[in-house]
Amino acid sequence: MSDKTVTRVHPALRDDIGDLITQRPVPSAHLDQVDPFLFLNHHGPQTYPPHNRGLPFGPHPHRGFETVTFILEGMLTHKDSAGHESIIRAGGVQWMTAGSGLIHAEISPREFLDTGGPLEILQLWVNLPPHLKMTQPAYTGLQQDQIPSLSLDGGKITMNLIAGEWEGTAGPVESLTGVFMSTIELRPGASLRIGDLARRSVFLYVVRGAAQVGNYEDRVGAFHLVELSHDGDDILLSSSEGALVLFGHAEPIGAPVVSHGPFVMNSRTEIEQAIRDYQAGKFGAPM
Repeated sequence: MSDKTVTRVHPALRDDIGDLITQRPVPSAHLDQVDPFLFLNHHGPQTYPPHNRGLPFGPHPHRGFETVTFILEGMLTHKDSAGHESIIRAGGVQWMTAGSGLIHAEISPREFLDTGGPLEILQLWVNLPPHLKMTQPAYTGLQQDQIPSLSLDGGKITMNLIAGEWEGTAGPVESLTGVFMSTIELRPGASLRIGDLARRSVFLYVVRGAAQVGNYEDRVGAFHLVELSHDGDDILLSSSEGALVLFGHAEPIGAPVVSHGPFVMNSRTEIEQAIRDYQAGKFGAPM
């Protein structure tokens, strides 16, 4: 048994969308993806005033991957052309399989537009292997009380388990590709060893606070993604001051990635087909 080692720490780069504060650690100049994890947007934290315009993500298409959206603060309305609709509040998660294609919108509900308030959202894109690119679209919306909250390290750690299994407890999302996904809150002095990571790609992003990762000599602060070696089985995660970490792992896909805006496929030909299918109305009726 050996520990995975930190190969590089990547800062999130500021890339606001209108008045929505946005930072993105991947893709970046030095990291295309953490196969199969393609993309992460960190929106906020910020506070919206009453009578605001809300989130800018009106109806738009996707094909070929999954989106996982973590509502850390605030609330989010989801609507899509497959008929799914929900309002997810702070602590909740949305897991959408775009698959063969759909149109969806992620906007602020009327309550938030009227009253405003704090907002912080993470959106992670998870690739699908070639044989699942055209799978049927699906959606799961989870409120905070539907996600197992596991107390670890004598109560110093809370793991919110979204997908995968931890010590006999299963997350409510059954991933098509065996993805493990969680958020981990470490209080000051917390320490957690995570094993069974051989031949898995690890996604580790510090949302708040600062964490120590393995034998990396520097603390990793908020808005930083930790790139880890493929060899090794374990990771030791700790924090002297407290941290919130987005933590997931999955088997690498290893297939070509060709993306064009909201479409992620394996070839330019497939991208061109996705565009034609969307223009022909095959992603469902516009909302």
